[in-house]
Amino acid sequence: MKYPCVEIDINKIRHNARYVVDYCGKNGIEVMGITKGICALLPVVMAMLDAGVKKLGDSRLHNIEALRKAGFEVPIYLIRIPMLSEVRDAVHLADGSLNSEVGVIKALAHEAQAIGKIHKVILMVDVGDLREGVMPEDVLDVAGQIIGCPGVEFEGLGTNLGCYGGILASYENTKVLVDLAADIEKRYGIKVKTLSGGNTATLALLEKGELAPGINQFRIGEAILLGTDETNSRNVPGTLQGTMKLKAEVIEVKTKPSLPIGEVGRDAFGNVPVFEDKGLMKRAIVALGKQDCRIEGLRPLDETIEILGASSDHMIIDVTKRSKIETGDVLEFGMNYGAMLSLMTSKYVDKITLC
Repeated sequence: MKYPCVEIDINKIRHNARYVVDYCGKNGIEVMGITKGICALLPVVMAMLDAGVKKLGDSRLHNIEALRKAGFEVPIYLIRIPMLSEVRDAVHLADGSLNSEVGVIKALAHEAQAIGKIHKVILMVDVGDLREGVMPEDVLDVAGQIIGCPGVEFEGLGTNLGCYGGILASYENTKVLVDLAADIEKRYGIKVKTLSGGNTATLALLEKGELAPGINQFRIGEAILLGTDETNSRNVPGTLQGTMKLKAEVIEVKTKPSLPIGEVGRDAFGNVPVFEDKGLMKRAIVALGKQDCRIEGLRPLDETIEILGASSDHMIIDVTKRSKIETGDVLEFGMNYGAMLSLMTSKYVDKITLC
């Protein structure tokens, strides 16, 4: 086996997907399975579909193209606002997209008309997290510009919570979508099909019975892939954790001082490091660094060791309390969502699927 690598338990992910799909389905909510977190790794995507996910979403057209080349014909949405420079590919590869800019939507419509296709549009509304989205007071006007525009279908409204501003989902901010949909239906005489009310972080609101009635879609990645909800600092009830495990090989073991020697400047990333004097320390280095992973998102599975920090290619670990360690040993780590994203994106980290 080559290291570093991420071992992925497909059965656990399939369990999580099935649980989320069934739980949401009982509450009238469809699940769009979000594949960006694992760069649309095909065995993981297949596990989602096997578990009942009917619709996929990804933020990168590169991933969507890979899914299409692999023969996936399920509806796939581009969940990052399309760049004008990628409108052509967005229309050709994706069935729909999340949008907030009228100019982009008109470009999508023009391209879709040219190839005789209808591209579905979910208009994003900013309800407080301050990432993408039209402000609520502008939604009626923007929706009117989309409705009836040849080449695109106004499918509904969506919002994002927790990813940028850390704003938690609430009855009040999800009801904004419901009220706006009612206003659109009244003014324009159409049916708003989809109210995409959030992501993994919104599951907690549903569990508490505080989700605004009328929300009928969640875009779920983390709860399926890791069984966690980082925004609400919890494990998602009914799901399994430990779905992914990082393995990294030890390349050096030495006893050294815990404080660097000499005048302290900035590290390679422009930060001024701070260290605690713990005397002599047995330290191990593993062949993995910040180029591969968001190090602060890792958690040693051996509780006797502690991550001290990392440079681009080396992660330094305090192994003083470990009874035995030598070069060639393999250490294992759990990960949060941020660490998973970076590890899955790194071409230097092998991905191993376990069935």
